[in-house]
Order: sequence, then C-alpha cells, then structure tokens
Amino acid sequence: MVHATELIVLGLTKTGEKSLVVHTLSPLWGRRSFICGTSAVPLCLPLSLLDAEIAENPKSDLWRAKSIDLVCPLSGIRADMRKNTMSLFMSEVLFRTLRDGTMEDGLYEWCRASILTLDALECDFSNYHLRWLLELAGALGFAPSIEDLAPFAGEHLAVVRNLLGSDLPQSLLIPMTGEKRNAVASLLLDYIGYHTETRLNIRSLQVLREIYS
Repeated sequence: MVHATELIVLGLTKTGEKSLVVHTLSPLWGRRSFICGTSAVPLCLPLSLLDAEIAENPKSDLWRAKSIDLVCPLSGIRADMRKNTMSLFMSEVLFRTLRDGTMEDGLYEWCRASILTLDALECDFSNYHLRWLLELAGALGFAPSIEDLAPFAGEHLAVVRNLLGSDLPQSLLIPMTGEKRNAVASLLLDYIGYHTETRLNIRSLQVLREIYS
C-alpha cells in the first residue's frame, strides 16, 4: 500500500552509497523514519516541508519514501544564515525530544505553522526560538506556568515571566542581551528535558549562541 503525506524533516542518517534514512514528523505517523535514495538529500534540509509517497514494506518497519518534492521552498529561511541556524536548532530539538511513534494531537499542524512563521518573519526574530520552545512544551502537553518554570529560571525569572505573559509579537520585542537569551534557551531546554525524561544535549545551541550573541 502507498500513502501520500507531508513530512517535516528532522534529520538524516546515511546508510549506504545510494540510500539514507530521513527522520521525520508527519500527520499520519507522528515521529517516524523512512528510507529513501540519496537523490533526495538536497531537499531534506532541516525543517523542510515535503510531499512524499510512502510505500509500506510488510517485511520491515522501515518503509520507503519516494516521489519526494518540496511543499514550499522556505526561501525566507534558506536565504538567511540566522534563520537557517535557528531552523537547525529547532529540528535538533524535535529530533532529540520526540520518540519514535510520538503522535500528539495537533503537534504536526503546530510545527508546520511555526516553520512557516519563521520563514515569513522579516525582522526582530532573535527571540523566536524562545517563544517556540514555550509553545513546544504546550504542544507536547505540559504548557508551563511561571510556578512551573521558577525552579529552572533562577536569576532569569523576571524575563521568563515577561516571555510567558507575552503574545508572539510582544515576545519578539523583549529586549535581551545575547547572554540572557542563551541562558533562557538553556533553562527552557532543561524544563522540556525534565518533562520528557530526556537529556537534551543540543549541539546546535552553541552555533545559535555564536550567531545571536
């Protein structure tokens, strides 16, 4: 059986000269990985939105993705080094947070909308990943209150309270130094890791720190 679906790319693992495994989030299966040809590599950038046909394999849980194409080019992200770095961070967080088979209601739709929002923002997006981490916690079922975040926030409680009480446009305009922004990102990752019982060693966070310092 063949299924048509959208996929959000979370990462790639090369398995041979002519094949690779693409780790994805989809509306049909949640977090799941598929095998595909290496010709798909240029399309499978972090957070790429893809259309694909998924062919079931009765002998394996690793089904094949074929007829892969972009849903949209995300040119606003790909043309901006700062947004590209943020998309790398976001995809790694999803890759390390979501277990195979994770199927939270509305998670795919929220994630898709958040990617398109980042793509469309033209300025003042340095805080976007902080807002995104808060919304991710909500999408996974443990939206924080200030009381929940207080044990993680320490000296940054005031800015966390401000961030939590703001809508998206307001949160993007909260003034923060690069050091403060990095500290808030780290504590929000600690909060998410605590609730998912996952140690979130996000390698791209260091790159993000350098770009948004």
